[in-house]
Parts: sequence; C-alpha cells; structure tokens
Amino acid sequence: MRRILKDYPDISLKTENLDGKIDFARVFGRKSPVHIEVGTGKGTFLVNQAKAQLNINFLGIEWARKYYRFAVDRIGRWELTNVRIIRTDAAAFITDFVSDNSVDCFHIYFPDPWPKKRHHKRRFVSPPNTEQLLRCLKTVGTIKIATDHTDYFEQIQEVLAEHSHRLEEIEFPPPAGADEGEWVGTNFERKYLKEQRQIYTIAVKKIN
Repeated sequence: MRRILKDYPDISLKTENLDGKIDFARVFGRKSPVHIEVGTGKGTFLVNQAKAQLNINFLGIEWARKYYRFAVDRIGRWELTNVRIIRTDAAAFITDFVSDNSVDCFHIYFPDPWPKKRHHKRRFVSPPNTEQLLRCLKTVGTIKIATDHTDYFEQIQEVLAEHSHRLEEIEFPPPAGADEGEWVGTNFERKYLKEQRQIYTIAVKKIN
C-alpha cells in the first residue's frame, strides 16, 4: 500500500509567508545554534541529526517536490520540534532570507553535479554562492560538503581555496546517521556506495 504523505504546517515554511530576513529564534521558538542543509532529499540526514542534537535548530532546503513532501512527512511523524524545511531554490533563499552571521553550519551533501560543461554554471558550490554562505556564516562556523563527482569536487576545492584567507580546512566528522564505512549516511550516499563510487568530502571553518 502506498504511504500517505501528511503535511505538517508547523514544520514546512513557505517563502510567501516570510518578510525579509529570517529571525531563527522566532521561527523555532528558541535561540539555539542554526544548521542549514542544502538539498535535503528525503530528510535522512535531517531526521537523524536532529534526533541526535536536540540543542540545534535545523533548517532543510529542498527544491524537488516529491522529496520535500516525503521529508515533511518523515519529520512530522518523528515529532521533531527542532527542524523546519522549505521548498525553494537554495541559492535565492539564502541570498534573500538568511541574515549575516546567523548560521553555525551549512551541510551540502551530494548536490546535483550538473555534469555537462554547459550546465556547470548551475552548480550550487560556485563563487557567488560561496560568498553568500560566508556572509551568513558565523565566525568559526563550518561548511561540510560531500559528493561522488570527481570533477565537481575539484571545482569545490578550487572555489574554497579562493577564500583560504577566511577558511581553514578541518576534519570531516561523520554525522549521527552515518553507518560504518559511510561519510554522511544519506540515501544518495548509500546508493553510490553500492555502485562502488568514490566519495569525496571536505569541511572548512570560517576563521574571520
């Protein structure tokens, strides 16, 4: 029997209801560290990490409607009060709605690699988007990235290296939902590991 997906209005944010930069303390009903996941998929990371770190506020951004609806249902069924999710374009949302120095960590796991050269400009990890991430990130805040795409990982390294005066590479600790041999524990990673693909990771800390 097909699973009936429920909506949970307290969990799912809508851009049309936002007026300017987000006040995370108001959205979550408390003042706590904020982590943003770009591209939540079905919410595997969000659910596992939110259960493990109840002291952190998690915001997920997902564009694909089918994944977004599944994630909302999943988060709602777990009755997690420290998670919110929004269906929108991540780059535009971060630019328009996330305040300076307000985020403690960005999680970017297996973003669309847009493998064709003419589509590379659509890749999320790009110079303009990285500038926005750094604007939003608190000092000593972190960015964690994982991908299975060699060419994209090389671009990611180059983009981050351009900010070496502001970023310091740090260890990439696997999150709560990662099993042995996994870096992140998302559905995409598990699929790629079965296909014996190489997984690349990088984590950086904002130093000024």
